[in-house]
Amino acid sequence: MDYVRTDGLSKKFNKYAVKDASITLQQGKIYGLLGPNGSGKSTLMKMVAGLFHPTGGSIQIMGRPASYKSKEFVSFMPTESYFYNYMDIKTVGKYHSDFYKDFDAAEFDSLISFMQLEPKMKISSLSSGMAAKLKLAAAMARNAKIFMLDEPLNGIDLVARDLVLSSIIRKAGPDNVMLISSHLIDAMEGILDEVIFIKEGEIVLSGEAEGIREKHNKSIVDLYKEVFA
Repeated sequence: MDYVRTDGLSKKFNKYAVKDASITLQQGKIYGLLGPNGSGKSTLMKMVAGLFHPTGGSIQIMGRPASYKSKEFVSFMPTESYFYNYMDIKTVGKYHSDFYKDFDAAEFDSLISFMQLEPKMKISSLSSGMAAKLKLAAAMARNAKIFMLDEPLNGIDLVARDLVLSSIIRKAGPDNVMLISSHLIDAMEGILDEVIFIKEGEIVLSGEAEGIREKHNKSIVDLYKEVFA
């Protein structure tokens, strides 16, 4: 089933951040939205998440035109921090539990432990890497149909990357879909079923990761270097 479908999706500020983007996200798959910083990844995801209103085009969520009701299906992890400094990690869990009816508090506790964080840690004391892991845990603790993670490896050191990638694989399943934006292709390639290359706001290449590797006779990493050189 198509969980997300966009047709000719565009967003213009002073210039087009996203232009005529048509993508389809099917259940049971992990998609990589790949491109350098400023390529339109975040803008596209925020439109699907309902945070930006499109300039043009359409979005369907779970087979219906996107509306405020679509947000119940979508768990979005932005690049920006949205926690208050006075909070501790336990309070973050309570905040999300009150706000989202599909938030699984036990899963949040499990993810926090898996991410090697402590419930009593204050937000103000977290390193950028710890804060990134907390954002991921909060997003992944929902029982959503659509997960969108915007640059989940930003600020994450090499050792912690395995924890992050393992948590994504652990959450991925036949009844949900994941869209993960990244410019760190070497770390992400191994977990992706499908790839979407976005350059200057336009989709320039998309398809099954293995099929693209075979067609171009090179890795996704090498193809990325070629497309965005």
